[in-house]
Amino acid sequence: MPVPVPHQRTVVLPHQAGPVDDACAETARVAQAPGAGDATAQGVRAPAPDAGQEDRPAAQGSREPALPQSADRRLSADHGTTHHGLTLLLIGEDPNSHVPEMWDWAGRKVRLRTARNLTEAARLLTDDVHCILLDLSPQAPEGRAERDAGHAAEGDELGVLRDVLRLAPSHAVLVLTYETDAERAADAVRVGAQDYLFRDELDGAVLSRAVRYAVERKRADLAQRQLTESRMLAQENARLERGLLPTPLLDGSDLRFAACYRPGRSRALLGGDFYDTVRTPDGTVHAMIGDVCGHGPDEAALGVELRIAWRALTFAGLSGDELLATLQKVLEHERADDEIFATLCTVDISADGRRAGLCLAGHPAPLLARAGESPRLLPYEFGGPALGLLPHARWPRRQVELGGSWSLMMYTDGLIEGRIGVGNQRLGQEGMTELVSRKMAAGLSGEELLDASVREVRDLNGGELTDDVAVLLLDRS
Repeated sequence: MPVPVPHQRTVVLPHQAGPVDDACAETARVAQAPGAGDATAQGVRAPAPDAGQEDRPAAQGSREPALPQSADRRLSADHGTTHHGLTLLLIGEDPNSHVPEMWDWAGRKVRLRTARNLTEAARLLTDDVHCILLDLSPQAPEGRAERDAGHAAEGDELGVLRDVLRLAPSHAVLVLTYETDAERAADAVRVGAQDYLFRDELDGAVLSRAVRYAVERKRADLAQRQLTESRMLAQENARLERGLLPTPLLDGSDLRFAACYRPGRSRALLGGDFYDTVRTPDGTVHAMIGDVCGHGPDEAALGVELRIAWRALTFAGLSGDELLATLQKVLEHERADDEIFATLCTVDISADGRRAGLCLAGHPAPLLARAGESPRLLPYEFGGPALGLLPHARWPRRQVELGGSWSLMMYTDGLIEGRIGVGNQRLGQEGMTELVSRKMAAGLSGEELLDASVREVRDLNGGELTDDVAVLLLDRS
């Protein structure tokens, strides 16, 4: 079928007592204009004249006056005015298909546009269209290869519907057909239409109800699809973040390892804090904990990069100042902004477990609890600056005597910056030391100790902590 030149048409519905809005009142006035002829009788208003034709004189013998500009065109030209009722787009080969008048939820008359093919429908499918009414042609005789201006695939009776669904994936679609095509109508719903209607039973009440149902069902379908996609994305992110969390490599060591991790981002598993623990072939156990400033996804990604780089450099034999200087180069090349920095604490514990080397890069000092002694903070005055602040910084390594039986707790500042009581008073390192001492005195150790400590810090804060929290505990008995 040849594709006609598309013209926008607005069906003028028969007058019926009921509420009307300004746009409908204007449409009614146009329908009653003298000379409207058959278009009014069929419920279809004659197309508005093309641009530049309004001022041309009428042909000799013609009594048709110039029609005023339609409410449709005035509304589209005035970007500050919008129609708040429902708009229905009818797609069908018969431009004079009778459609009864309808009313929306608020009692406003439903506006109707008509298109004879998909080419014209694509032009009329604007954002204010809420529902598409697809007028399916009667069952085609066997051997007819195409329908609807060549858009339907050969042998596919619902090809035009599939095209409409691709054209308008977010619009509700109603199929209009004959009762003899009931099986094809049901197939249309299976393909993706929201509902179907039979021409034989069509009236204003049925159509109004069907349009409202189709619009709300489409909204529900889209909302459910978005929810499903969000859940799948969240699950994928969770699997990715869980896979990026470290697995300690301590085979052959007599040290016990425990960790607690709480990202500050809602529904996240990974934050800007990072930690790791590995044992090198010489028996030395290396542990680290760090914090990238901020706690968004970019900071989390940078933290993972620094952790992996630390593990690779440690297995390559680097330690102390040399290792931190190399990590700073990694940070400088990978960060998105020159103001991004990271604090870091590294510990290397000798094979006999009695001594450790400590390096601090702007990070809080670890908490050491020897057997029979109260926990105390290790000295931090000798530490260097955070990574990424000074281009030629140095990070001295300090020797620490651990003893035969001890517990070493490394943490990020999210654990000590929570509020306590009323006002802006923070827990601080002294408050954290006292809190952990009480938990140890109560016999807690390992993950149980860390979980109880973080839980109490959160309770003192009066709710969830806004910053990332990472705590790492190494024990030797």
